[in-house]
Amino acid sequence: MNTAIDIKEINEKIERESAFIDLLSFEMGKVIVGQKHLVDSLIVGLLADGHVLLEGVPGLAKTLAISTLAKIVDAKFNRIQFTPDLLPADLLGTLIYSQKKEEFVVKQGPIFANFILADEINRAPAKVQSALLEAMQERQVTLGDVTYTLPKPFLVLATQNPIEQEGTYPLPEAQVDRFMLKVVINYPNRAEEQLILKENIAQEFPKPNKVLTPDDIIRARQVVKDVYMDEKIEKYIVDLVFATRFPAEFGLDNLVPLINYGASPRATISLAMASKALAFIRRRGFVTPEDVRALAKDILRHRIGLSYEAEAENLNTDQIINTILNAVQVP
Repeated sequence: MNTAIDIKEINEKIERESAFIDLLSFEMGKVIVGQKHLVDSLIVGLLADGHVLLEGVPGLAKTLAISTLAKIVDAKFNRIQFTPDLLPADLLGTLIYSQKKEEFVVKQGPIFANFILADEINRAPAKVQSALLEAMQERQVTLGDVTYTLPKPFLVLATQNPIEQEGTYPLPEAQVDRFMLKVVINYPNRAEEQLILKENIAQEFPKPNKVLTPDDIIRARQVVKDVYMDEKIEKYIVDLVFATRFPAEFGLDNLVPLINYGASPRATISLAMASKALAFIRRRGFVTPEDVRALAKDILRHRIGLSYEAEAENLNTDQIINTILNAVQVP
């Protein structure tokens, strides 16, 4: 009985605290036509304190979506264009000798912002990509002997182009695993494309309003943690992740030769946190299996290693995740 009362209280609290989501979605919708999945994924990443990797062909508003979100939250936003000649110091900053002070002083790099757009992240070599690792995981940067804490909230939103692979540096598994979500973006439909056309040839392009502050986001993240998750949902999340590691235990013997390695424990944590954030966005005080299923592909697709056999059969991780979702029992 107590649990029922608690859930009712949580529901009312979430309903009250998530009122800004409608406003946030409305402001995003002014600038971004369609792409609901992209917008929802960015908001999930923002509320669950997770980084987002966007993959899609050029011109699908990846950069625009991220810069628009930064404007709405009134946060400091820096765009870093990743190129083959980029150095870690171009990203993190460096120590510069000051003749006036006769000592080395710190010149902070563009990483010191709330929102970082790592544009075409796979165009920079491994040493630059690895320079991001400490920032993404520990939310700090070490320059010389001193460690600097990054501002809160801190969110890396990286884009990569799936079609031009010449001269690119595929992200190593350790780096990819730091991204909570990998979102694949597709073309808009005909009606959306026509609306995009109208907006872009009009006298003035729509501008979003600042409706939130970074402090609002930090507060909302605390509320997201209050969203109730039943033990059965926790077990379901663990089962989904374990099915990527030991498919035979779930009667998926056909997947054994197709998977080199399964998702890490970070996937389990990410799926739980993102599910709570999605329930919050849907203005609900508890997580349902549908929340978990809606996020499974975005959380798992970059954390499963395919074997040569899977690649020879032209299989991708999304197809494997679909098979797992159909096999694992839903609570």
